[in-house]
Amino acid sequence: MELESLYDLLQLPKGVEPPAEEMLSQGGKKRYLPPTSRKDPKFEELQKVLMEWMNTTLLPEHIVVRSLEEDMFDGLILHHLFQRLAALKLEAEDIALTAASQKHKLAVVLEAVNRSLQLEERQAKWSVETIFNKDLLSTLHLLVALAKRFQPNLSLPTNVQVEVITIESTKSGLKSEKLVEQLTEYSTDKDQPPKDVFDELFKLAPEKVNAVKEAIVNFVNQKLDRLGLSVQNLDTQFADGVILLLLIGQLEGFFLHLKEFYLTPNSPAEMLHNVTLALELLKDEGLLSCPVSPEDIVNKDAKSTLRVLYGLFCKHTQRAHRDSMPRGAPN
Repeated sequence: MELESLYDLLQLPKGVEPPAEEMLSQGGKKRYLPPTSRKDPKFEELQKVLMEWMNTTLLPEHIVVRSLEEDMFDGLILHHLFQRLAALKLEAEDIALTAASQKHKLAVVLEAVNRSLQLEERQAKWSVETIFNKDLLSTLHLLVALAKRFQPNLSLPTNVQVEVITIESTKSGLKSEKLVEQLTEYSTDKDQPPKDVFDELFKLAPEKVNAVKEAIVNFVNQKLDRLGLSVQNLDTQFADGVILLLLIGQLEGFFLHLKEFYLTPNSPAEMLHNVTLALELLKDEGLLSCPVSPEDIVNKDAKSTLRVLYGLFCKHTQRAHRDSMPRGAPN
């Protein structure tokens, strides 16, 4: 391949060296993102949405992500992010200073991620090598997969695809190929999950959210009174799943043996167990109108908590209303 055509293909400004053949081992490949791909508005929007999501998730740990290429390669931020999303503790050193220890830490984290995503290593669109070498496309594939698994309601831009140039070192020299990388799925309005009442409430009438919370808290406290329990903060007190399970038991007539859940959960994993059990019970009773992630409840997401309680509230306030209706005169 002539040097001039390689400049044109990679859209490199004159003076910036293109990849040399000796930088790639025989049969080795390397991907490049030309400037036009990097500046694609949807590609930039995807990075922005993912960074905002990560920074919101990691806010309690005072971690700020400023660059997906520079901040993710050593596994440190990915370690903290995955632990918060999956509500579990990974056996990996927190601070890794050498390249070898960083790579080992990254391997431990990615193994846990792939296991959580139910992916074999060969199925994943990322690897220890690509993430460690700051491959932006691999990092984006990884973050999109995590967002879809743990934050399915996150509004990612759809049909994000970029042109990628692959350079391969062959016996006859450098061989180039243009490919299109698909980062997010193509979607139409029909593919979008239906918005529920709380999507509209939080978007169009946020000033009414507190009134709805107050009504549901009053309902909950009436039902929990006989257990000597009360709720003051709807956003936080359901995160460990205990009050939610006791409430479901009261309303639906379930007896839950103490061996089935953790009455005093001491870890995020135990909290996640409780909430998952509660959601399974509600799903079996047909009381979940929209999919709810147990991780969102554990992470104190107000909208998800309201969705769960609203199903119980509607069913049992309607039942109480029917029971209070005057009946016909007896014969």
